[in-house]
Amino acid sequence: MDPVRTHLLDERRGWVQRTLDCADAVAADWADGVRDRERVVGPFRAALDRAGVLETAPAVLAECVAADGRELAARPVAKPPYVVVTGEGLLLRATLDGGRLLVRVRAFAVDRDPVRYRRAAATPAEAVGVTRP
Repeated sequence: MDPVRTHLLDERRGWVQRTLDCADAVAADWADGVRDRERVVGPFRAALDRAGVLETAPAVLAECVAADGRELAARPVAKPPYVVVTGEGLLLRATLDGGRLLVRVRAFAVDRDPVRYRRAAATPAEAVGVTRP
């Protein structure tokens, strides 16, 4: 298995689960999803902040880079470009030699025609995605 994914699902499962719990809280009153991205991103960011997920995200990113056997050139902070709240969930980005390590916790799915955001990924294993250079 991918070492970054293994780290997240073993050592940081609770952090991933808190991220999904925040998504559940945001989507609790959605009958069939929402069309407005701001009904997703703003409330999700606020829930992640209250839960301490954003505060710990830079440490999680550094751990992911270390699990991949690499080193960060700069210390990450809890804001772009390192930590980004998107319409699909939480994105951690590390610029490394040869490209970027992207770590995603996909909590929402986006339908394109018509645009609709809906809750997705019920478990940490379903939510975690890793893309590397």
